[in-house]
Amino acid sequence: MFVLMEKTKLKRQLAGIVVSDKMNKTVVVQVEKLVKHQLYKKYIKRRNKFAAHDDKNECKIGDKVLITEVRPLSKTKRWLVLQVMEKAV
Repeated sequence: MFVLMEKTKLKRQLAGIVVSDKMNKTVVVQVEKLVKHQLYKKYIKRRNKFAAHDDKNECKIGDKVLITEVRPLSKTKRWLVLQVMEKAV
């Protein structure tokens, strides 16, 4: 019996904090992760910044957001804001 499997590529999803909202429909999201040092076995914080598409301009600096990978939208944008998980106070 042959079962037809649907090809769906899982998209990466990351949570981070908005550090810039100065562009139109674009926010810069900083994502932190802990990486274990191979020799010293201590955990180090690594930070990456991603330009993400925010269609409604609803994100402000300090908001915690969930972003996901999408097709290239511009020279630097490859991420899309899925939801605002926590608003800044």
